Amino acid sequence: MRFDSSKNSKSLALVWVLIVLLFAVCIIYPLFCVASSAKLQDFKTVMTQPVWHAAMKNTLLECLCSTTLSVIVGYIFAYAVVKTNLPFKKLFSVVPVLHLITPPFVGGLAFILLFGRQGFITHRLLGLNISLYGFWGLLIAQTLCFFPMAYLICAQVLKGINPDLEKAARSLGASEAKIFFTITLPLSWPGILSSFLFIAVSVLSDFGNPLIIGGRFRVLAVEIYTQLTGWLNVGTSAVLGIVLVIPSVILFLLQNRLNKKLESKTATISGKGFRSDDENHSSVIAKIFLFIFVAFISFIIFAQIAAIVAGSFQKIWGVNTEFTWKHILSIKDYTRHLTDSVVFALIAATLSTIIASVSSYIVHRTDVPLKKTIDVVAQLPSAIPGSLHGLAIALAAQKIHFNYSPVLIVIAMTVAFMPFAYRVISNTYAQINTTLDNGARSLGANQITVLATVIVPMAKGGLFSGFIYDFIRGVGTLSAVIFLVSFNTPLASIQLINLAEQGSWGKAAALALVLTLITFLILGAGLLINKLIVKGREK
Repeated sequence: MRFDSSKNSKSLALVWVLIVLLFAVCIIYPLFCVASSAKLQDFKTVMTQPVWHAAMKNTLLECLCSTTLSVIVGYIFAYAVVKTNLPFKKLFSVVPVLHLITPPFVGGLAFILLFGRQGFITHRLLGLNISLYGFWGLLIAQTLCFFPMAYLICAQVLKGINPDLEKAARSLGASEAKIFFTITLPLSWPGILSSFLFIAVSVLSDFGNPLIIGGRFRVLAVEIYTQLTGWLNVGTSAVLGIVLVIPSVILFLLQNRLNKKLESKTATISGKGFRSDDENHSSVIAKIFLFIFVAFISFIIFAQIAAIVAGSFQKIWGVNTEFTWKHILSIKDYTRHLTDSVVFALIAATLSTIIASVSSYIVHRTDVPLKKTIDVVAQLPSAIPGSLHGLAIALAAQKIHFNYSPVLIVIAMTVAFMPFAYRVISNTYAQINTTLDNGARSLGANQITVLATVIVPMAKGGLFSGFIYDFIRGVGTLSAVIFLVSFNTPLASIQLINLAEQGSWGKAAALALVLTLITFLILGAGLLINKLIVKGREK
């Protein structure tokens, strides 16, 4: 080992040991428990029965179609916002972000309220007696759920394209279509591929949408849960999880490799990014198409939010639209569910941000053993489907005879969403000059003191972004905790699924609405506190 006996190195060694132990106990060991739970007969059963072949094909089809459509929608939306001067452009730029920070299960519930058997659009407006449960409904719901991720990635790439390249082509007489297909689109491919890989992993692990909307269209993420809770087939559930994690890990590795190439390539092509002066060059037809497109997507997003609000105040959704307070007043019965969801998410977001900040510092700004291993393990949970991750935690807890649900839920949330905070914080640390570390060390500060007093204060933006994302994902998580909840630890997301399955759409909408408002209030409070801290430091 490279630690010496000095006081400075001892403090770093202690933190290093804690991180290694934490990752070993909370990430590696649970995965080992899943692998050891699968017997040879279980593999044979899964690989030979047609029902599982169909589930695998469905999962692959769903992943390819939902990911492709999400990326197409996200890219077109980003192009419209970044490269044109559409009316209400600022409003349109907020829509994907607004949808992204809304708890994940809200979209699935709203989809049913709008497009279900008694859906407002399908049944009341169009008079159609159809059901979108199954593949097509799931495709639409997942596209609306995941396109904001593609939008954010592609918008950043489009902003980084030097407008001088497009100006030069235009001055040589190239049409706008030719400029798009020969300059803009080729330079966008790194962002498109990156968003495709990122969304593909998310779609594979998506649990809430297939559970609510999938109907008889069986996918592996839901079957992992069904086999364990419905049939008590631990071995089959574990094998299905292993089958699902294989493509997830492959996509994860490809994504990491692409991101490393993208960093250097983006630096060469676009530097820090450019302000486009070419917003007025799009043709009238292109502007009309783009405006209709983003307006339609925005309308659907706002309609989902409106459906949640309206559903909370209607007696019986789709049948009796008379105004009522009873659904909102029923929220008092779910006070414990809301409290647990928010408290657990806040604790998990705090822990994941702390762990991510420390592990990122160890990996990127120190010279300690197992740096590369820590780097891989810190990001590994992003490649593990949520249902498999929850199953792994449950099996590990069972083996060591630990069944205190609050701790298990917090561990599951912390580990599941830590990779995002880790990546954001790592990128933030990379922008801080290492001479600051050296200066503090030369004055006698140890490395942990440098982290606490120099690096963290300068990286507060990245830490805050990681914290907020982890909190929002934690509040609405389903798959990562569905195996861990108990009667004494009810969660709002789980209760919402139960209400939806019972057909209690009014109560489900009211619970979703209240939890969404709480999420936005906490987000607003966090932004205000962050702004006050920045102003205080400037003074």
